[in-house]
Amino acid sequence: MAAKKHSEASGTGLSKQRVVAEAMRLADREGVDGLSMRRLAGALGAGAMSLYHYVASKEELLDAMIDVVFGEIELAPVDTDWQSAMRQRAVSTRQVLARHPWAIGLLESRTSPGPANLRHHEAVTACLRRAGFPVLMATHANWLLDSYVYGFALQEASLPFDTAEEFADMGEEVYLPQLPPDEFPYLNESAAALVAAGYDPAEEFTFGLDLILAALEPLRVSA
Repeated sequence: MAAKKHSEASGTGLSKQRVVAEAMRLADREGVDGLSMRRLAGALGAGAMSLYHYVASKEELLDAMIDVVFGEIELAPVDTDWQSAMRQRAVSTRQVLARHPWAIGLLESRTSPGPANLRHHEAVTACLRRAGFPVLMATHANWLLDSYVYGFALQEASLPFDTAEEFADMGEEVYLPQLPPDEFPYLNESAAALVAAGYDPAEEFTFGLDLILAALEPLRVSA
């Protein structure tokens, strides 16, 4: 019976990799809340029950999807200083979450982490420990960095603009008309100055990240 089930599933041209990849495409396009096994089966041109040959439940599917996301994040390199390594890892995480915004609230929620998930966390912890952070302080640093990166990614995903040019257009056409100088003098001043300076909100990420890395530096023991 098991052999027959395997044969029928294989005949559909499905594989776990294809199932997970299609699930991620759906989530990237429409968010994870609307993802269901029935919806996924329809996108794959297969019967809903055939998917359970590859993933036993939606939770197992989410575990696999999150593992792919972690696999796309660059591991903390071992051939550079800890700040450069953590900066590179943070920038990569932000880029990956921009591609998969549905994953922001799920990265640290899985209780059955996959191999890429574990490799990622091992690399981060190893980088901090080798840099001289004691175990508890390395945990503090990791938590702080993740909170910043995930929080920034969440805020960035909800912004009503994608580029500095779009921000400038909204500043001139949307925000400034709502900020009469006599009623909101400081907001009006800020909005006008930022538009005039060609301000790019994306630069806030590295500004905040560098502050955090600098604040953590004195808390480690020199390796």
